[in-house]
Amino acid sequence: MAEQTFKLPDIGEGIAEAELADWLVKVGDVIREDDVICEVTTDKATVEIPASVGGRVTWIAGEPGTVLAIGGDLIRIETDGEAAPAAEQEAAAPDTAPAPEPAAPAAAAPQSAPVAQAAPVAQAAPVAPAAAPKRAARTAGPVTLGPTGKPLAAPSVRGRARDLGIDLRRVRGTGPAGRILHEDLEDYATHGDASVRSTAFAPRDGTEEIRVTGIRRAIAERMALSKSRIPHFSIIEEVEVEALETLRASLNTQFGDSRGKLTLLPFLLRALSEAVRDHPAINATYDDEAGIVTRHAALHCGMATQTDSGLMVPVLRHVEAMTLWETAQEIRRLSEAARSRRAGPKDLSGSTLTVTSLGPLGAVATTPIINHPEVAIVGVNKMTVRPVWNGTEFVPRRMMNLSCSFDHRVVDGWDAAEFVAKLKRLLEVPAMLFMEWRDE
Repeated sequence: MAEQTFKLPDIGEGIAEAELADWLVKVGDVIREDDVICEVTTDKATVEIPASVGGRVTWIAGEPGTVLAIGGDLIRIETDGEAAPAAEQEAAAPDTAPAPEPAAPAAAAPQSAPVAQAAPVAQAAPVAPAAAPKRAARTAGPVTLGPTGKPLAAPSVRGRARDLGIDLRRVRGTGPAGRILHEDLEDYATHGDASVRSTAFAPRDGTEEIRVTGIRRAIAERMALSKSRIPHFSIIEEVEVEALETLRASLNTQFGDSRGKLTLLPFLLRALSEAVRDHPAINATYDDEAGIVTRHAALHCGMATQTDSGLMVPVLRHVEAMTLWETAQEIRRLSEAARSRRAGPKDLSGSTLTVTSLGPLGAVATTPIINHPEVAIVGVNKMTVRPVWNGTEFVPRRMMNLSCSFDHRVVDGWDAAEFVAKLKRLLEVPAMLFMEWRDE
């Protein structure tokens, strides 16, 4: 027997340290080569670290939330062979992109053997075949929560649960440390929740302490930095989108099957690319330590996206050079990459202006926080039909409020108001989005 110590590998982009987000193994577990042993996070993404050898875990570096230096000791594994030289360990390091998610194994490991799940295989169908033997439901008993207060599950399992409409808080995991596997989702879909109480009303007691770690902590730090350094002011403007929605519906009817459906966001980004050309002070970043404002010719638009790990901001580069359909395709690609944690550091950095939207959950108005070091952010509120006075009578019109926040250190109120007015004109008369001329 030999004990090998494995280091936290280089995860690229010049990152010097990473935070332990979640352990998928514990001391005493017997694991196989390529099993995912832990997840680590940077301020840009979450990366899964696989085991380069199989054996028994004898030591792990620390609890979730611990910050480790790249190259620091991560885990010790007792193997049957001799210790591998350091060069072999480095060769086994993962790529800079997050490792692919393991799918469910063909069958659960025997309960008497503390062996982690087998190497990734093709993902099983959502429901077990009818001819398969019926198993007991796995949904009774407590659900194991991770350090973020959410059930332990891989992103692929979370995505599949969303597709099936399953609340992971009601599924008991049978994987290492109570982690929910694809097989557990199958059992839940087949047998339902065996632990549902017979009455809908019951007293609830107790408290829960959730440690702020990983991407959630990075978000908290960035928001605190933004609010503490940037003197925000907001302008909320009402926009009639009747003509825009009519145009969007017409384009989707004519081209939706061949080019894909358009949402409102591609039109908004097109309007932004036109508006910042006439108001370059808005498409800027401010280095407040050096006292330098950098105005950007290109519009690299950050899209605030909600994920299981928290709010992420993938970046659409050169929005000014995209067609509506190219913009829509890039929005879909980046949103899916962020939600599945496949977005790399390049996809999550370099924005010059950010757009945030709560979609149908949006309120009448919001006051979005600027994404430091940018100087502005545009918030999209929900669309609703309101009565509008046309001079002789009230008529129903589709209306939407825009909530825009600005950095008052470098953007004056008058300049911000002119920018919002320009954005309003472009959205209310969408034909202007396709004109070759510009306002002088």
